[in-house]
Amino acid sequence: MNDGQGGNDAPPRSIGGLATDSYGRDDDRAPLVLVHGLTYDRRQWDPVLRELAALDPDRRVLRMDLPGHGGSPGRDSYDIAEVAGVIHEAVTAVGLEAPVLVGHSLGGVIATVYAARYPARGVVNVDQPLLVGGFGDLLRRVEPVLRGPDWQQVWDGMTARMGIDQLPPDAREMVRTQTTFRQELLLGYWNEVLVQSAEEIGQQRTRDLDAIRDRGIGYDYVTGSDPNPAYRSWLESALPHVRITVLAGAGHFPHLAHPADVARILTGSGQS
Repeated sequence: MNDGQGGNDAPPRSIGGLATDSYGRDDDRAPLVLVHGLTYDRRQWDPVLRELAALDPDRRVLRMDLPGHGGSPGRDSYDIAEVAGVIHEAVTAVGLEAPVLVGHSLGGVIATVYAARYPARGVVNVDQPLLVGGFGDLLRRVEPVLRGPDWQQVWDGMTARMGIDQLPPDAREMVRTQTTFRQELLLGYWNEVLVQSAEEIGQQRTRDLDAIRDRGIGYDYVTGSDPNPAYRSWLESALPHVRITVLAGAGHFPHLAHPADVARILTGSGQS
């Protein structure tokens, strides 16, 4: 186990086939499991970990590279439920019980799916709507390009709408350089959106939230802009206890634009 939080230079441990870093000590605080977004890696949590070390010293944290990202090998399938299962294997291997799942972007979906299926004390979803809506329509329209030699155009178009220019210079550089985008990752992790209808996905996410609500698991939704009113209504109907926090001027990366605010949310996560 590493002693510090953030800025760690020790090589990652391979746990359950995932490259991981482990911090802090086991106590009565719920451990945190940090899940990054598509094409990025566990280093994206460095700013939050630095703030967390000051606000909540020695909090038990496990962060990892998703399959196919950073130091973690790829898989034949990137099915979201399967990936959640791989994360659970790593969580179990290090002896964590009922952690708080913290996920950014695609990681927010994975965190939600995890908490619906495995023991958890909370979810912190950082800027990831659970209904695909217009994104699904867009993705299916550009699917021929995504599957062809010009696939990178699709990813470039997506990132152009993420508000990267709103970030501080160091965070902007992190987003632009600490990324490995490959066609197989986009096709694999987006497969659910490509092969299922928005209605089917919405029904599955509703079932996930029903399980989270019925088990009394806390849920925070942290976003860089006010949620669409229809989406907010759906989310609050499915999860009446959801806490929604808007951190303005962050684009798609509230944890990089406002790491101290996100760390403060994490300090209270998983409390009864």
